[in-house]
Parts: sequence; C-alpha cells; structure tokens
Amino acid sequence: MDNVNLDKAMEIFALLIVGEEIGSESHTELYEEYRNNSEVYDILMSVLKKSNLKLYEFGNCLYVTAGEGNRIFGFTNDELKRTIGLRLNKELYLAYFIMYNVILLFYQDSGSFSHIDYVRSEDVISQTNSSMQKALKAVHEKALNASEENSFEILAALWEDMPLVPSNDDMTSLKAARGSKTGFVKLVFNFLVSQDLFFESQGRYYIKQRFKALAENYYEENRGRLYAIVTGGDLNASY
Repeated sequence: MDNVNLDKAMEIFALLIVGEEIGSESHTELYEEYRNNSEVYDILMSVLKKSNLKLYEFGNCLYVTAGEGNRIFGFTNDELKRTIGLRLNKELYLAYFIMYNVILLFYQDSGSFSHIDYVRSEDVISQTNSSMQKALKAVHEKALNASEENSFEILAALWEDMPLVPSNDDMTSLKAARGSKTGFVKLVFNFLVSQDLFFESQGRYYIKQRFKALAENYYEENRGRLYAIVTGGDLNASY
C-alpha cells in the first residue's frame, strides 16, 4: 500500500465525517483522487465500511451518512428524542413519518426530484394528512401485519389529537413545540436544518444538495413496503 494514497484516502475520510463537501467545486484535488486513483478509492471504501458509514455521490459531490445502528456517527432513539425535543417513542416515530413525507414532497416516480425548491409547514401537514389517511385505509383494507396495524393506528391517533395550531395562536407566531401539528413539523424542520439538509427563510424551507443526495439514494436502496402503504400502491410490488 502506498503511504501517499493512504494519506489521501484518510484526508477524504476526515473531511467527510465532519460534514465537509468534497466534489468538483470544493476540495477538487481530493475528489479527483477519489474518482481516478483506484487505491485511494479502495482504501476509502474499506475505512467507510469498517466505520459503518455509507458514501453517496450526487451532483459531482461526495456525502456520507451513518449506517444502521451506528453508535458513533449516528443517533440512538434517546439521543434523537433529546435533539429534536421529544419525550415519547411514539413522538419520535411520528417525526420519522413526517421526515418520510418531506421526501415524498420532493421525490417523483420518474426517479428525479421535482422542480420545487422549498416547502412550507402547511405543505408538510397536508402531505402527512394524505399519507396517514392512505396508511389507515391500508390497515382496514389490505393485509398488513399486526405490528404495522398497531403502529399506524398509534401514529394516527397521536397526529389527529393535535390541533393545527395551539389555542389563541396564529400561524405566523408559532414556535416549534409538541402541542400542535404546525409546531411539531417545525420541530422536525429545526432538526433537518441542524443537519445541514435544509435552510429556512421567512417560513420557507429550502432544500440543500445534501438532502437530495441522501433522499435519492435512500429511495434507491429502501423504497418498498412503506412507500406502497403511504402512497396507496401495490404492497406486493417489487421496487
């Protein structure tokens, strides 16, 4: 193994795990090493695999995300609850469901993102309402297993019990909080902004390239039963 190539691979790794972008416009020399030097590529991929990290290349740029169960670079459920501002596991699962619906607002069946650059809280609430209704319809009409039925019924009850906004409040003065649909969605977006996936301006949440990279690769690898349930698709289809 060439020590120079080892150093370059580890430099790429060190930058990626702290959120730096490596691509055609940033750290270009290292990106070219990744693209054109097979030993640098192989070393990097080996280190990422042993670290339980996934590498995504999107728009001539590299990104990493934690693999399932990664206790060093990822979050445990309890850590996520504290970070987002939640107390109960069912609230965390609802946050996951809302994040999934944020992806649905941007992703299209053609395999590319839609033309929209931003979403608002009310867009996410509308999308979540629609997905929840389809999931409950699947509970009653299709062959979901007992665990799926119970999970969606719990999430639906939690979501439906929330008012759109707190009493005596309006849409413009709302803060992120667990007590209303709008406040809950803002909690979720605060987390997405903190992870450098969106930025907010005047109540609009603008998509960032990192979110596109993670979301599109997520769809390629994981789209399946949940997608079918919340879109009303064929539960037996292969995606």
